[in-house]
Amino acid sequence: MNYNTKTLASGLRVIHLPSASPVVYCGYQIAAGTCDEQPGEEGLAHFCEHMTFKGTERRNALQIINALERLGGDLNAYTNKESTVFYAAIQKEHLRVAVDLLSDMVFHSQYPQAEMDREVEVICDEIESYNDSPAELIYDEFENILFEGHPLGHNILGQADKLRTYTSDDLKRFTAQHYSPMKAVFFAYGDIDFQLLVKLLSRTTNSCSRTPEPPHLRTPELRTPDHLIVMDKGTHQAHVIIGTRAYAVHHPRRLVLYLLNNLLGGPSMNARLNLSLRERNGLVYTVESSMVAYGDTGVWAVYFGCDPHDVTRCRRLVRRELDKLMTRPLTRTALAAAKQQLKGQIAIACDNREQFALDFGKIFLFDGEERHLDRLFSKIDAITAADVQQVACELFPEERLTTLIFK
Repeated sequence: MNYNTKTLASGLRVIHLPSASPVVYCGYQIAAGTCDEQPGEEGLAHFCEHMTFKGTERRNALQIINALERLGGDLNAYTNKESTVFYAAIQKEHLRVAVDLLSDMVFHSQYPQAEMDREVEVICDEIESYNDSPAELIYDEFENILFEGHPLGHNILGQADKLRTYTSDDLKRFTAQHYSPMKAVFFAYGDIDFQLLVKLLSRTTNSCSRTPEPPHLRTPELRTPDHLIVMDKGTHQAHVIIGTRAYAVHHPRRLVLYLLNNLLGGPSMNARLNLSLRERNGLVYTVESSMVAYGDTGVWAVYFGCDPHDVTRCRRLVRRELDKLMTRPLTRTALAAAKQQLKGQIAIACDNREQFALDFGKIFLFDGEERHLDRLFSKIDAITAADVQQVACELFPEERLTTLIFK
């Protein structure tokens, strides 16, 4: 993998990975998300993402929709806790159109009030749909408990009553502060000329203001949550999440947790929790463990849904698997198998070119590094059984974990 990289006069960083494919995935990754919202701005980052499609100085909403769609391309976006992403999938001959459109949207959107008044109801419907999905909602509620009082806690969508109070000036203020070339990366993956890409981006971004980097909201000292929290949601199933605050993205043990998490509750059917709760005991349809690494902290958790009468038994089985990892070092054979499985999953996932482009863009945005699988695999190979047991002993003690139950 030989990447091309460059930093433009505007401060925008550009990364390109050549490939033989005539399909190009490209777009902007912006270091601005929910964690950048000040008190009273909940849901604003996601609202800005929606409204960036609704009109610029040169294009109205319909022209934005048609710019790539009429060429068979695809235009999309998403917001998370630490970033907002606008990206496109195009044939390589339409690179000029895509760069011009994406740059126009990101840096010259007007956020018209009339469009806001319509779009806010779309987002409110999205919120209601999300509220009807307890298996998804419980993750946000859990993070709100872990990070109470910090922007990492509140959900990305915001609350309907608050969203309806925002004005065009609110969105312009937020994007003027955060949608800056200095806080962004443009990524591209495909058979295109890198010098042409640099020329196109220079033309569209060099007139943009170089806004100073706003202070990042560091994770404050947070109180220890209650060990058991039960919420009455009127659900047919019980939804349970068990977890704790974990490692930040640059923590030296983050990759060890990545391996351990995959072994315990990753996507494979032979994950230990799936074998215990589903295959051997038939108690759940879904059980998984997950980890998220943010800039200053992280989250690790186990989730399962089950019959309300089986909650205690399922929790006991989860506890048993955690205790095994704390008290019994992995054998050489088990560790080697876990490493091989994780590396294989990563390699197969990289065959999804769109996701791979988004991933290497994100890594370049936050780490300033190129993504090379051989380096990642070497780090995985260096993990020892003692490393895995150390992480288990650090994160899995019962007194450290918080359990949230929807019933």
